[in-house]
Amino acid sequence: MQKAMISFVISALLGFGVGYLVFGVLMGDSGNKSQVAQTDTPLEKTTKEESKDSTEPATSSAVAEDNILNKRGCLGCHSVEALNLKGGAVGPDLSQAYVNVEGKHGKPIEEFLKQPTSAVMSGVIGKNPLTDEERKQVLDLLKQASEAK
Repeated sequence: MQKAMISFVISALLGFGVGYLVFGVLMGDSGNKSQVAQTDTPLEKTTKEESKDSTEPATSSAVAEDNILNKRGCLGCHSVEALNLKGGAVGPDLSQAYVNVEGKHGKPIEEFLKQPTSAVMSGVIGKNPLTDEERKQVLDLLKQASEAK
């Protein structure tokens, strides 16, 4: 009995050690990184704005930290690379969601945001539905992202 207990303890320590090595050291310690939207630094914004033609509309409002996707926690799982909104990697990139949702989920994005057909999003939005104004803001941002690429 004592031999089995010693074997168990050694195996457990080895298992935790290998897990730490693989997930903590080799894959980077992603547990310490926040999943908040990362936006351009003021220097990058200035450089980009100076290089734009004056007739182009500025997109700084879309990448502001107070955008709807950040406020509602969408960036905890999703990114929107087209707008340089970095977030979680669990959910898909939303850069083309405005045009792709209907083909993937069988209903237009406006309806999907009201009543999602995916199990994960049904749970997320079902527990905390978007208001009409929030839904409009999300649609505007996702439309802008789909046009950016």
